Amino acid sequence: MKYFLYARKSTEEEERQALSLDSQLEKAREVFSGLDIIEMPPESASAFTPNNRPIFQEMLDRIDAGEAHGIIGWHPDRLSRNELDAAAITYRVRTGKIIDLKFGSYTFDNSPEGIMMLQMTMSQSQYSSAKLSKDVKRGNEKKIKMGWKPGWAPTGYLNTPDMDKGSKVIIIDPERFTIVRKMWDLILTGNYTVPEVLDIATNDWGFTTRKTRKMGGGPLSRSAIYGNFSNPFYAGVIRYNGEIHDGSHKPMVSLAEYDRVQNILGRKGKPRPKTHDITYRGPIMCGECACMVTAEIKQKYIKSTGETKEYTYYHCTHKRPCSQKGSITESQIEQEIESVLSGITIMPEFRDWALEVLRENNDQEIDERTAIHESQSKTLLATQKQLDNLTKMRLKDLLSDDEYIEQKEQLTAELRRHKESLRDTEERAGKWLELTEKTFDFATYAKENFATGDSSTKREIFTALGNSFILKDNKLHIEPSEWFVPIHKQYPAIERAFMQVRTNKKATSKEKEMAFADIKSSWLGRPDSNRQPRS
Repeated sequence: MKYFLYARKSTEEEERQALSLDSQLEKAREVFSGLDIIEMPPESASAFTPNNRPIFQEMLDRIDAGEAHGIIGWHPDRLSRNELDAAAITYRVRTGKIIDLKFGSYTFDNSPEGIMMLQMTMSQSQYSSAKLSKDVKRGNEKKIKMGWKPGWAPTGYLNTPDMDKGSKVIIIDPERFTIVRKMWDLILTGNYTVPEVLDIATNDWGFTTRKTRKMGGGPLSRSAIYGNFSNPFYAGVIRYNGEIHDGSHKPMVSLAEYDRVQNILGRKGKPRPKTHDITYRGPIMCGECACMVTAEIKQKYIKSTGETKEYTYYHCTHKRPCSQKGSITESQIEQEIESVLSGITIMPEFRDWALEVLRENNDQEIDERTAIHESQSKTLLATQKQLDNLTKMRLKDLLSDDEYIEQKEQLTAELRRHKESLRDTEERAGKWLELTEKTFDFATYAKENFATGDSSTKREIFTALGNSFILKDNKLHIEPSEWFVPIHKQYPAIERAFMQVRTNKKATSKEKEMAFADIKSSWLGRPDSNRQPRS
């Protein structure tokens, strides 16, 4: 009698069964060396669902055609782990298409009792698979409730190696976390495309993925880095089964930064074709339809000089219904940028005064931040209590499903915002002095650097200047970053007073010194004029 020797490994269990094909074939040949084996078809596929194994089905078809009447396998669960495939085997045994089955770790007897035991064994395999799937799902849901992402940690993070399976959490990868954050920083400037960031990370920084037994240890792939930039995990939340959950891991970027990167990347994070160096394309959005603003370069022949000049025009992409028409030139954009920069530019003397007192007031700022942190914590706890009470009301049937879902979504979104604010306060509490120094440096030198810088410098200053950039009715509207607002409001009057004292030829040196001291006190006496605004 002729036999097929069938071996299978599951693609769902790659790690545990990476060598099972070779071992199954070797053991079966050793145990059943005296049998006439016409072919040994190995297959890498899950047997949990029917009609998922073309090689298995081909083997059955050939048995139906009379090429063989027996099958050799290591165990019945190699042949089937679902009801339909199990029935396909046992039916052929009952009808005589399959006369004999031999297993390396199971004894089969072609009798009514033997067929019944075979069915029970295959049913047990199906039950074990189904139970395992249910247990895994239950475990994943429990991890999600605790704020931990099931499965493999994204680039820049690690699964805790010293904890039992099912209890692992995700921590930062000390070797890669900072470098991946630098990749986000490059994208946030608006100066780099994703392929450019990948090239810098690979060739300039020497970045490689973490090495495992089977993979890793090489550069990031293009698809992987696009996946990273579209993964909300880096902003502290977990996407699971189509829903968003708060994560317990340390975020790499803020939610605002994550949203901004999605806008820069465009719809679905797809790369946009780039044939020219368009300085301001990326951060600007249409004020009517909220689509991205694109740019195109047109050439114009100048008769008087015989030259051909290039002009860059910015306009809405009109990917949604939008009535905006026309465009704005790059020079018009730069005029608006220069106007905003003029409103926040300060003299070097004022920068030095501010930084002098900022360093002296460090302890006071920490105390104020602590008070803000406590207030935010109370608000967070109150919102969490509202969410808990909502669940209790649903359990007592005091709310319908629709009412519960609607209110839960609102409270969950509110809770996420409070957590983001609290996290932002915690991070900025230790960095406020550094951030404020950078703010005053920017306010002192940005206008000059913008006037003399190349396109990359101009782009960097532009993206650092505001929170939103809206093009509407052929005019660019820039909302300055929050820490520039106090300067814009309070500085002009103080500078005028300063210049009056400086140019007063009648005042003595002592009088000027006293007047400058009063101006300095006025400039620094306003908490919001010399510190970054609080969240």
